[in-house]
Amino acid sequence: MTLTATAPALGLTSSEARRRASHFGPNTVTEQALPAWRAYLAKFWGPIPWLLEIAIAFQIGLGQYVEAGVVGGLLLFNTTLGFIQEGRANAALTALKKRLAPTALVRRDGEWVRLPASELVPGDVIALALGALAPADARILSGSVLVDQSTLTGESVPIDAGAGSQVYAGSFVRRGQAVAEVTATGARTYFGRAAELVRVARSPSTEQAAIFGATRNLAIVNGTVAVLLVVSAYTMALPSGDLIRLALTALLATIPVALPATFTLSAALGAQTLARRGVLLTRLSAVHEAAAMDVLCADKTGTLTRNALAVAEVVVMPGFDRKRVLALAALTSSEADQDPIDAAIRAATVETMAPSATERRVRFVPFDPATKMSEAFAIDRDGKQLRVAKGAFEAVSQSAEVPTGAQRMVDDLAGKGHRVIAVAAGPPDSLRLAGLIAISDPPRADSAGLIATLRDMGVRTVMVTGDSPVTAAAIARQVGIDGSVCPPEKLAGELSAAEFGVFARVVPEEKFRLVKALQGHGHVVGMCGDGTNDAPALRQAQIGIAVSSATDVAKAAGGVVLTEPGLAGIVFAVREGRIAFQRLLAFTFNMLVKKIEIVLFLTIGLALTGHAVLTPVLMVLMLMTNDFLAMSLTTDRASPALSPSRWRMRRITAAGIVMGACKLGFSIAVLAFGKHWFGLGEGELQTLAFVTLVFGAQALLYVLRERRRLWSSQPGHWVLASSAVDIAIVSTLALSGILMEPLPWRVLAAVIGAAAGFALILDQVKLPVQSAFKVG
Repeated sequence: MTLTATAPALGLTSSEARRRASHFGPNTVTEQALPAWRAYLAKFWGPIPWLLEIAIAFQIGLGQYVEAGVVGGLLLFNTTLGFIQEGRANAALTALKKRLAPTALVRRDGEWVRLPASELVPGDVIALALGALAPADARILSGSVLVDQSTLTGESVPIDAGAGSQVYAGSFVRRGQAVAEVTATGARTYFGRAAELVRVARSPSTEQAAIFGATRNLAIVNGTVAVLLVVSAYTMALPSGDLIRLALTALLATIPVALPATFTLSAALGAQTLARRGVLLTRLSAVHEAAAMDVLCADKTGTLTRNALAVAEVVVMPGFDRKRVLALAALTSSEADQDPIDAAIRAATVETMAPSATERRVRFVPFDPATKMSEAFAIDRDGKQLRVAKGAFEAVSQSAEVPTGAQRMVDDLAGKGHRVIAVAAGPPDSLRLAGLIAISDPPRADSAGLIATLRDMGVRTVMVTGDSPVTAAAIARQVGIDGSVCPPEKLAGELSAAEFGVFARVVPEEKFRLVKALQGHGHVVGMCGDGTNDAPALRQAQIGIAVSSATDVAKAAGGVVLTEPGLAGIVFAVREGRIAFQRLLAFTFNMLVKKIEIVLFLTIGLALTGHAVLTPVLMVLMLMTNDFLAMSLTTDRASPALSPSRWRMRRITAAGIVMGACKLGFSIAVLAFGKHWFGLGEGELQTLAFVTLVFGAQALLYVLRERRRLWSSQPGHWVLASSAVDIAIVSTLALSGILMEPLPWRVLAAVIGAAAGFALILDQVKLPVQSAFKVG
């Protein structure tokens, strides 16, 4: 669309504004939200739901409606738990919409009118006043303003914007007023592009990859065995009804039904623990992602620094001292404006107990972007006139006498990442340089300690900021970030966390691409930030961390929100994540061993006894007693690993096959003993197979929960309680004959004793297996 130039004195006509609105759309950020019912139904689509749904269909076809109802209940439990815990799907975009100014003063048809900000179009002439948020991207036509864009660009120092300068939607006007022409609205603004990146940003989930990997590996191993089982049963001329029930039993045996619910429960428990430490999770999976994080991208402004300007250093010239230079600078500072540089100078004057200037100020000239100075005219007690100028060294040096070597001092201070303010004083026609004040946004007190702690935990920290390379490098040195500054030309290419430690002058799109590039190199990335400009990268990172001073946009986009000042919450999150990982590893390893064993047990048991050793009813009972009670491992005592914790599913599966073979040997031995020694019938052998698998699984749980010897640590209270409940339920059912043939108590006691002895033997096998496959 071709836009005609706007006359500032008239603004757009109403008809022209309507024409442009029809082309550009409203000045809002929109997204097509997924209805809640569709989001819920999506939970029924996936590998584990598919297997459960197939099992339900089989059971209904066989007329086993009760069993189908039980499996259906398990499916509903998994999907409902995941749906309830998810939330905040569109929270980031909602926050972005709210940040757009609700109204704006616009010139239409030659008159100033106040309209909803959503009605702005490119070409509109708007007024920017003190304390207002810019409602759209705009170019200043007249006047000047001091705008704070730190939450958008990462610049910690407000920007003076005069005629011809660009201001961005969401910028805060700290001083002055101006008339500007709108250049972009809605999703086309600098702010809106960040919203669009937040919408499309999606990080690869290590949690989902682990669940998918476990399910896939089980399907490959057990699927192959199950086919052999059905073929064997067919060659033995098993009746068709028994053959179908056997196939259904094998299918149920393969499904890791409690796996998704266990991951969700683990995350919920971790979220409660972190909340007590002032760390809130907006995405439950963030606690598991924190365990695997090996690169932390930390924003500078407000994250590693305090996002509050302070006087870092004062260099005095001959004839002046520090207190006098600060007192003179305070004379040229305005208390009425919200200028952070003036506020920092006044604060330093108070902190150093510098006496106020004895001169009485008679006239004050506010900072002018054109001259880059503010001035004060004062009279001392003897009636002598004093003129003080404060501003950029280049501007002050043109009207004041400057000592030799002053430029070198300015360069040295700038090289440390400071913004240099020059102060000159003297008679109105004879100024001389009094001193140089270095202003900076200092690091947080705990930043260096945090980075050192994370380094010891195997997490590399890099700085990602929109600020200048010099300032970024200076802060990086102070907080202990090593690595060189990434050259601007390399930001668009391949980026390496190993080669560079500082990425400066980075816009939101580049932060987003940087996170994706690191993920492409196999890193699990954490992004720590506080501003709107960080939101896309926060959403893209596996673990986005919004600090306590973060904007609503950053908090909604991140997976973790720190509610306490400082960055200690990140260390808590990593430690808690690694503890949760150890618990989940114990559960997953335990589950894989049992699932790998059981299909092989069905196959060998069929050959040994000539009939199915488990029925679908007994398999459903095992799902309830074995799988879901094993979820108590999410509360067990565990210690965090010293390095990032990754899911190595191939290694875990391989180790599971070895341990499963050991458990299979125990189960087959007990079954053979029951058939040939006790002479048990078909129904009793099925009951024996059931209790053997359950009690053997209890032995396995206590062996695998501890990476060292099984007695090295005391199990958690919930683990002990779930074991007691499991053993009591199974023993009661087996002795009373409920849902199965009754079993003599002597046989039941013998199985319990055998399982205890098996645990001690398996514990000897565990250590070399874990070492060989590097599990843990």
